[in-house]
Amino acid sequence: MASIKSINDFNTRKSLQEPISVITCYDHAFARIIEQTEIDVILVGDSLGNVIAGFDSTVPVTMDQMVYHSKIVRKGAPSKFIIADMPFMSYHISIEESVQNAGRLMKETGSNAVKLEGGEHFIPVVDKMVKSSIPV
Repeated sequence: MASIKSINDFNTRKSLQEPISVITCYDHAFARIIEQTEIDVILVGDSLGNVIAGFDSTVPVTMDQMVYHSKIVRKGAPSKFIIADMPFMSYHISIEESVQNAGRLMKETGSNAVKLEGGEHFIPVVDKMVKSSIPV
């Protein structure tokens, strides 16, 4: 199996019916361990609010926290495909702000893609991100 290097590799692997392994990681030490494995993708999840910060939910997680954790995961796993979660309200206000936040996650952290959650009403946000060369 070829490793995941770009967002297009997901479709290739899917068409070949090859599994894709994903693990969540929030810190440098664990990222260094993952770097030595055959795991395909690391997700830096906003669940760090629960797991690392002890919040009752992911709602309090900020863009600054996502940038910090994504950056240190990238440093620990330089060859892995990394997806950074967009935290609550970072893509809800306007399309322009959503693209700026996604761009910040990519630019400041070296992440390969961003992840957001939601229904059909977020299609215009995702569309604009993709048109702005941000893998979602």
